[in-house]
Amino acid sequence: MTSYYHHIRTNYLHDDFEKKPGFFSNLARQTSLPLNFWPSGPRLLSAQKNWTFRSLLSARLGLIVLWVITLWWGEDYVFRRDVRNCAWEGWESWPPGAEQHRIILVADPQLVDPHTYPGRPWPLSSLTIRHTDLYLRKSFQLLQEVLDPDTVIFLGDLFDGGREWATPKSESPEKAWKKYGEDFWLQEYDRFGGIFFARWNQGVSRPERSRKILAGLPGNHDLGIGTGIQLPVRDRFNAFFGDGNRIDIIGNHTIVSVDTVSLSAHGESDPVTGSQGAGEGEGPNSKIWGPTEQFLTDAKATKARAINRILRLQAGKTENERQNHTVLELLEPLALNVPLPNTVQELPDIPSILLTHVPLYRAPDTPCGPLRESGSNAIAVQKGYQYQNVLAQSISSELIEKIGNVENVFSGDDHDYCEVIHKGYTPKAGGIREITVKSMSWAMGVRKPGFLMLSLWNPIDSYGNAITAGHVVNSDGGRAKTVQTHLCLLPDQLSIFTRYGFLLASTLITLIICAFLNVYGPSATSNELDSTLLPTSYRRLSSTKREPLSSLASSNSSTASHHNGLAVRSSAARTRSVSPSTSYGYGLPITATTPPTLSSDNFGPSSTSEMFDQKEWNDVPLHDTSKRKRTHGIIAVFRDFRTGIGQVAIFALLWYAWLVWHA
Repeated sequence: MTSYYHHIRTNYLHDDFEKKPGFFSNLARQTSLPLNFWPSGPRLLSAQKNWTFRSLLSARLGLIVLWVITLWWGEDYVFRRDVRNCAWEGWESWPPGAEQHRIILVADPQLVDPHTYPGRPWPLSSLTIRHTDLYLRKSFQLLQEVLDPDTVIFLGDLFDGGREWATPKSESPEKAWKKYGEDFWLQEYDRFGGIFFARWNQGVSRPERSRKILAGLPGNHDLGIGTGIQLPVRDRFNAFFGDGNRIDIIGNHTIVSVDTVSLSAHGESDPVTGSQGAGEGEGPNSKIWGPTEQFLTDAKATKARAINRILRLQAGKTENERQNHTVLELLEPLALNVPLPNTVQELPDIPSILLTHVPLYRAPDTPCGPLRESGSNAIAVQKGYQYQNVLAQSISSELIEKIGNVENVFSGDDHDYCEVIHKGYTPKAGGIREITVKSMSWAMGVRKPGFLMLSLWNPIDSYGNAITAGHVVNSDGGRAKTVQTHLCLLPDQLSIFTRYGFLLASTLITLIICAFLNVYGPSATSNELDSTLLPTSYRRLSSTKREPLSSLASSNSSTASHHNGLAVRSSAARTRSVSPSTSYGYGLPITATTPPTLSSDNFGPSSTSEMFDQKEWNDVPLHDTSKRKRTHGIIAVFRDFRTGIGQVAIFALLWYAWLVWHA
């Protein structure tokens, strides 16, 4: 039975003092700074036994919380904040009851590919592609959910190296890109569709037919420019995105998209024959610029037909007038041979908006206004291999003349914002306003990408005449502008990465300091010893120094503290072992009595000496020092630092992965 009581006693002590802490208790114990490290209040803090309060002081837990907040701020909050700041209601100034048409212009998304940063090593190249795509995807999705535009129009340069990827009938003139073929271009097209087309109707409750997305306007990175364009490359682009030359009636405005990168071949010398292809059919250059030239020649008539169709629909009629049944030759298109009705020819022209990838010509050093980010407040008038910053002056004049009634021009290519007023292309007193739209990608040389918002309102009657009643008028009594614009800026991704870098450096420094303090500083265990009721360690007594139980009971407090074990303390200690004795007489007498012993008949040890033949109370290992022995040196610091990095990184990476997936 002696062993039975010893077993119960040992298990009782083991359960109370040797219970293994849980995962979170270990995390709090390993990550918290020594409580006496702080300059004030160490005793008060060390006396606390509540894990939740101590975990708040944990350096690692604090870092985890800081990473969670910072990642949420950088991956979600700033994007929603910036897009919400561009709400239509915040800047539109139409009169009450206006039914405006809202358009968003997106310029130069220019998906990053091997052509963007040639020679950039892996994994930096893959990370660049991943983060630029993520930026575009989040921005475009919020653009749909928050702003809900009626129409989205891209202004070219959808890809960065699209012109270089080979077709079955052509290949890149540069040796470095010959290995990229049709399959790679199709992968890039699918990637573009996953970012933009797949999210076109996300978060939108309106029917799909009431909204429109146009992405057919090509840029020099999609096709090349001038004589650098390969016809199979252009045919492939048009087959997937539509013709670059088109006219749309949107918001009672005529929006004319022109493939100016192809038109720029007009007048250029052919790189093979040296011919300039100045006339129709002269040299191979005419195949490049010819279709666009023909489109401009027919632009006014095409606009009239489009306006007539819109007016008929608004009047509740069929889209086209019924034609007389007649026999035509197979190669004679009906639309080109049937004359326009007089009612159509006499219709007033509604305002026209020109869309071109390359900006119109302007004099060198023409200022771009206060919203430009670049240090140089002007678009450089220059050209080079497969790029041209502005169109030729002759081509710019031809565009304005042949389209007619152009009041606004919107372009891309430059990646930064630029607003100018052209007064040399039109006799109108106000001139023609052109806005070059910022790139939407943060990898295009601008710190704060963006997009342009257009609000169109042009009320007209059934004959196409402007309705001035209730419309805002200019100070001179004339009709006010029918287009309002607003530049919407997106977050500075490089600034976000910089904050991540500072937080990473701070995390490493903090964990290194904590590791040194945990190894070389005062341990938290010593603080706990001062506040516990019972000792948590023991000093093993040799067999020659063991004392009878009676002497242990009568020993004073100094002797008990010397043994540093379980012992009855004197009356001065006033612990639970004795009742308080006062002058009022209700306390128990302070005497040292020998504890009763149990005989063998009472299932216990028959004597004190037999009782101590078993393992003594002081021999019970309340803490296994062999397992909790502290490792000193740089190895211990490294292990503690590695553990901290792992714990913080796991939580931060899981949270970041969720944010990316949710985006």
